[in-house]
Amino acid sequence: MSETEIVAELNEQFGSGNKELEADVVAELRSIMRLHQLSVEDLFFKWESYCIKMDIDAAQTALETLRHFKQDLHDTLERNSRSHVKIKTEKGISSTPRAPRVSGGDVFGMLDSLTTPGPGRASKVAPKRTPAVSRVKAEPASSPVKLADQLDATGAIPPSSFNDRANAGETVEILNDQLPAPEPPIAPFSESRIKLTAASDQKKLAYKPLALKVSESSEILDDRIDDFVSLVMQHHKLEESAFGSAASQSTSEIVAVGRIASDSSEGKLNAASLLLETSRRMGGGLRVPLNVSRLRGYQFFPGQIVALKGVNSNGHEFTVHQILDLPLLPNAASTPDSLGAHIQRLRGGPDAMDSDSDPAPLNVIFASGPYTADDNLDFEPLKALCNEAADIYVDALVLTGPFIDMEHPLIASGDFDLPEEYLSSIDPDTATMSTVFKYLISPSLNRLASANPSITILLIPSVRDVLDKHVSWPQDAFPRKELGLPKAAKVIGNPMTLSMNEIVLGISSQDVLFELRHEELIGGRPQEPRLLERACRYLVEQRHYFPLFPPTDRKKLPKTGRGDGVGPGAVLDVGYLKLGEMVNVRPDVLVVPSSLPPFAKVVESVLVINPGYLSKRRGAGTYAKMTVYPPDLAKQEQMGGMLAHKIFERARVEITRI
Repeated sequence: MSETEIVAELNEQFGSGNKELEADVVAELRSIMRLHQLSVEDLFFKWESYCIKMDIDAAQTALETLRHFKQDLHDTLERNSRSHVKIKTEKGISSTPRAPRVSGGDVFGMLDSLTTPGPGRASKVAPKRTPAVSRVKAEPASSPVKLADQLDATGAIPPSSFNDRANAGETVEILNDQLPAPEPPIAPFSESRIKLTAASDQKKLAYKPLALKVSESSEILDDRIDDFVSLVMQHHKLEESAFGSAASQSTSEIVAVGRIASDSSEGKLNAASLLLETSRRMGGGLRVPLNVSRLRGYQFFPGQIVALKGVNSNGHEFTVHQILDLPLLPNAASTPDSLGAHIQRLRGGPDAMDSDSDPAPLNVIFASGPYTADDNLDFEPLKALCNEAADIYVDALVLTGPFIDMEHPLIASGDFDLPEEYLSSIDPDTATMSTVFKYLISPSLNRLASANPSITILLIPSVRDVLDKHVSWPQDAFPRKELGLPKAAKVIGNPMTLSMNEIVLGISSQDVLFELRHEELIGGRPQEPRLLERACRYLVEQRHYFPLFPPTDRKKLPKTGRGDGVGPGAVLDVGYLKLGEMVNVRPDVLVVPSSLPPFAKVVESVLVINPGYLSKRRGAGTYAKMTVYPPDLAKQEQMGGMLAHKIFERARVEITRI
């Protein structure tokens, strides 16, 4: 690879928006690559791991920060070397050394030593993007503080002060920055400018969890494969005779539809362990190894439904010649009359004074829990967010859980006190977690509803919420009784597809993006080289809010603040996974909070937003603010009497530090 190509890859991975890296930064990165013999992609993975460890922004590629990163790599290498020498010394001088023992199943042992791909963009020059994206670079990061310097005399990490947070209110990333930033209204609107319509059947989420038999769960998995067989047949205009079982020996080329799986429950998916699982109707439920050596590029993950064209000539493996595209759900669209009614609602209804003027754009804030740091239950980030929502009179505030996090150290231990001003009205013997929510979270939402009576507040639970007795995903809404919520607040299920005026909004609080990044297998030249866009495309292509199966081992998920740091994981109820499917059309906006760096991207005409977490374990986090301008009906193209929403063209999204 030439020097020019390497520099282009470095700018793609480490660059910020359309800004190229400075010459001294590129020189420092090249120095680290030569010193440790790393590729650009491996270097980026190590850089993101370092940023997560030091709790700094991966976009801050300042020269001083890179030098600290370089020193950290050097220190890690030295520690590993000393450890290796120590082990050899302890063994002492013995008999003639034996050759190292090689086991036949060492494939997974080798994989365990590889660097886990981190969040970020993949190594290729980025193609031209339709929406304009800019990333606002922060000031150069300060020198990293060693953990030993942070410990107090007892060895504990001192409490963090939310008021002392750095870069509060800083805009990290803007999507469609060519659209003007909205001016906040002088006063709140007289009535709500949002009409909510549920597309998902929330009543079905009230199922009894973990009650289905294994045979019934397997039927659900089978039905999903069979559904895609029909979709592929119609999309590619194939005859039924073109399909067959990948497990059956034949010299004829067939199309096989099935689920990607691994031949081992341990280790990461790799080319040697790749299997295709068939349905009972198409292939007797058999699993067959896949030979993908003839493909120029591929991208797979466990649970992915794929349509493969190939042949099983020896009866032992299915040789893949081509991966067929899966049909996508249609774009969301509405009639001109319906869009006109929504525009009139933005003006203030049919009785608005100026019915011909351009209405103010719709403003929505998205945020995800946790909502307080690990060392307190003050919920200061949530209070700050509600104050911001009240100041700019947003139309909607969408909050995903966890609200009261079962992984919070104080909640897990039960060693905390409610504020003194509430103690006189609380009976300690009857206090529950609903009481905690009522006095620690609801006051902020009630003050917001009082300051902005026309606001719409949506609450979406998480499997980590203490309040919700529905412990599995898909997840029913938690009851609002005894929580003291304002009338403007509505609790909905997880996941949920709903319409906010014309905007089709899909929401899930599961961190599926992190798990997809961790489990995916990339080979050759994948169709989508950029990691975050690729993970988002998986959701749209698979028509599901959690297409991964089985989910990632919870021990490999980001650490939590409780005990051994192992969270509950995805907690899937396989028998009801169909409730996690997208409904009828592609969402205009897809909100998927994740521990990966926050972003707003357009993937297959879907605006995908990861607002990040409002509070990190020891610091403040981020949220997303979306401004949607009304459509210009005169310029919209009609297709069969319907107008496509094209929210991704008229929405400005800002990722902001709280």
